[in-house]
This record gives sequence, structure tokens and C-alpha cells, in this order.
Amino acid sequence: MPGVSVRDVPAQDFINAYALFLQRQGKLEVPEYVELVKTSVSNEMPPQEAELWFYKRSASIARHIYLRKQVGVGKLKKLYGGAINRGCRPGKHANGSGSVNRKSVQALEKLGVLEISPKGGRKISENGQRDLDRIAAQTLEDAEEEDDE
Repeated sequence: MPGVSVRDVPAQDFINAYALFLQRQGKLEVPEYVELVKTSVSNEMPPQEAELWFYKRSASIARHIYLRKQVGVGKLKKLYGGAINRGCRPGKHANGSGSVNRKSVQALEKLGVLEISPKGGRKISENGQRDLDRIAAQTLEDAEEEDDE
């Protein structure tokens, strides 16, 4: 399918497809603390999906950076944060874990999906853009086949 980009595919479908691609490829460097760490101060428990959640976070970060020119770890911390439970007081925003986001960005950079932007932060590389567009086209084809059946 020529001319298909990540923008043409629903976010959740693309993230799941790219996460499975990263897991099958086996080249993404997964930190040792994946089973123990919380993803934000506002969370009470670590993710329940054991090791799969790191692949989904990496896929989500790749998609987020694809849709924008450049993104730093600070913006990702704000994006993946949430409301913290403060008892009877009103909730406030708490940033997500910087370490999880940083490790994910570094792992994607080692794969060649991301590269350092001269203005600061990371941007998508040409190889990364090609891979993401290819997976988006496959995802769209699979969705159309399901609709036909």
C-alpha cells in the first residue's frame, strides 16, 4: 500500500503491532528491573503484563516522536504521568518515570529508529520512519482483511 503512514492507522492497533514486531525481532534492550519498577509516582503497582509493557512503551514512544519533530525525555515524563491520589485532597499531576522513558529512548536509538536532534531531544531517523510506515501499512492491510471477512 503506497503512501500509508502512521497517521492513517489507529494508535492502539499500531502500538500493539509495533510492540509485537519489536518483541519478535529480539534486538530491543530490555532493562533488568522491568518486573519490579513502577512507571510513575502516581501508580500504586507495577504493570501487570510482565515484560510486554516495555515493548508497548517503546512502540508508543516511537509513534509519539514520529508524529512530532523532536521530543525530549522531559516531555515524555509529562506525557506518561498521571493524577496522583492524595486522599481527600484534590489530585494533582505527577510525572512519569524518567528512567523508564530514558532507557526506552536509548534502546530505540541503538536500534536506529531514533537519533539525537541538533536542537535537543530525539527525532525519528530515516530508517525508523521507513520501518514504522511499513508496519503501519501491514496493520492497515490486516484491518481491511478483518473488515472483509
